[in-house]
Amino acid sequence: MPTSEWLRQRLAGPRQLAGAAEEGALDNLLAAAVLVPVIERPEGLTVLFTQRTAHLNDHAGQVSFPGGRCEATDPSPVYTALRETEEEIGLERGRVEVLGLLPEYRTGTGFSVTPVVGLVRPPFELALDSFEVAEVFETPLSFLLDPVNHQRHSMEIGGVLRHYYAMPYEGVFIWGATAGMLVSLRNLLYGD
Repeated sequence: MPTSEWLRQRLAGPRQLAGAAEEGALDNLLAAAVLVPVIERPEGLTVLFTQRTAHLNDHAGQVSFPGGRCEATDPSPVYTALRETEEEIGLERGRVEVLGLLPEYRTGTGFSVTPVVGLVRPPFELALDSFEVAEVFETPLSFLLDPVNHQRHSMEIGGVLRHYYAMPYEGVFIWGATAGMLVSLRNLLYGD
């Protein structure tokens, strides 16, 4: 079972992976950043996810990491991820120990996303932005890193067959870019 110290050591090393792209990823992408919040619980590490509200224009109702578009005034993707996380779920940036960055993830919806892995130690308080976030939940990191739980699916979008990862967990469907970033995390941690 992964520990916070193991995660810290694995992400501190010099290993790097090339960026990943969804099938059909576009050029001229908008820069974005998300936080992959790893929560240090007594029973083991978990990852915190958001369930987006159903009325949003982009990715309505989907499971995602907190984050969003990089603003011109944001000095770095880390700053963007922490700012957006604070705005969306109220997790104060001072509560997050940034462990490292995952490779750029290019989406078919027009974003170049920098995933920022951060360790969070309880206790902490959350205050959800009810316009953007319907709920938050946690999933064990060990489940998410186990390749046995990495399913491949496909869907036709605009006449194009696209393939994506999915990680169903206790009635929740973690898929698309979010699942793809978790596969990148696993590959980086285990050197695949």
